[in-house]
Amino acid sequence: MSLHRQRTHPVEVDGCFGCKISALQLNPGEASTRTSMSTKKWDGELQAYRDARAQGIQPASTKMKDIKAAVAASNHFGKAFKADEPGRGII
Repeated sequence: MSLHRQRTHPVEVDGCFGCKISALQLNPGEASTRTSMSTKKWDGELQAYRDARAQGIQPASTKMKDIKAAVAASNHFGKAFKADEPGRGII
């Protein structure tokens, strides 16, 4: 039982703001789970993937570690990295 109902009235009263607010439940939304990715991080990874594809690079996935690895390989060898080709090599 809420403190409001203990001190003011033991039963819920229709139209009482204290009764209404005591029944309020908040939804923490995206902050409640660690398994989902934040929108900012998601958009950042997709933009990095788009940028890599615009340069002719084909990362193994849209995950940032794969994008960075493909860009690093492309910079090291001087050619666009293509993860989807046989041998996962440089063209």
